[in-house]
Amino acid sequence: MILVGLLLLVTLLLAYANGANDNFKGVATLFGSGTTDYRKALTWATLTTFAGSLSSVFLASLLLKRFSGKGLVPDSLAASPEFLFAVGLGAGVTVLLATLTGLPISTTHSLTGALVGAGLMATGGQVHLGVLGSAFLLPLLVSPALAAGFSTLGYRGLRGLRIRLGIDKETCLCVGKTAPPAVIQIGQSSVAVGAADVSAPAIKVGSVQQCQTYYTGTVLGIRSQMALDTAHYASAGMVSFARGLNDTPKIVALLLVVQGLPLSRGMLLVGLAMAVGGWLNARKVALTMSERITPLNPGQGFTANLVTGLLVIVASRLGVPVSTTHVSVGSLFGIGLATGEGNRRMIRNILLAWAVTLPVAALLSALIWLAVG
Repeated sequence: MILVGLLLLVTLLLAYANGANDNFKGVATLFGSGTTDYRKALTWATLTTFAGSLSSVFLASLLLKRFSGKGLVPDSLAASPEFLFAVGLGAGVTVLLATLTGLPISTTHSLTGALVGAGLMATGGQVHLGVLGSAFLLPLLVSPALAAGFSTLGYRGLRGLRIRLGIDKETCLCVGKTAPPAVIQIGQSSVAVGAADVSAPAIKVGSVQQCQTYYTGTVLGIRSQMALDTAHYASAGMVSFARGLNDTPKIVALLLVVQGLPLSRGMLLVGLAMAVGGWLNARKVALTMSERITPLNPGQGFTANLVTGLLVIVASRLGVPVSTTHVSVGSLFGIGLATGEGNRRMIRNILLAWAVTLPVAALLSALIWLAVG
């Protein structure tokens, strides 16, 4: 009974860590493109992620079965509270460590590594590596490449559509301490120049806070910028909803052995823990996702979110364990590739963190199994 109680606490810890590392990923483009501020973006992420968590009980049952460990390790071990405790704690600590350093890693990858590490230690090597490769690792490796490719193509396609529709970009060049912009038309583009302190001008170009891109023109009688902002919010909500839908059943799978806990209540508890984790500890990963991978304007942010949301929702419905992190960050990689403005050092650091996630989680869960198994 005590171990079952500890398993529940460890599951909530993993959910908290997941929220802290993952919740902001769906709205990072809203904040990074200057469409809204941090607190509003976080509120939208929290609400839509929680809605996805609640919906997962109806829409993502295949993921619940897959992350119970059955098929990867013997069924008797997968139903062991000691085994699930080692898996949950190993994965949770891995995600927490990454969150503290501001690196966006995959809870899916952490859980996979923890299942392997505890499984190898508990069975003496009787882990079905064929299942590991086809059902777990292949989707995790392919998903960021797909996201980057679709994001690059999607951005170029939507950019071409914008030009054909006659929608122009308007960029602010701010001069002075505060600069209400005046728009100057130059050919097909509009440049906004503001001057508030002519005696001692200070020119800043490219600051997200002071220099933002806007879109002029109309689409079906609606102002282009308003239509884009609305679509951007909707796509961010879709990504966050998809993340809640995709990640909640993977974590709740640890609670399948808890007698007397209805599945719906487990989903609710995990969803609440994810919401609290995101609300309290998302800022470091939020800054990485929003500002340190690639500069974003609203159109680029919308494209990245649209690709991420569609890929994750389709994968969740099919029971394919893609990582929302790998897909969302892969989409940002694609935008950086298309614009040539990706931060190579940060991208390299993130890829390195992804490479060590699975072995770190495996090592931690193996050590924990030795202590409790």
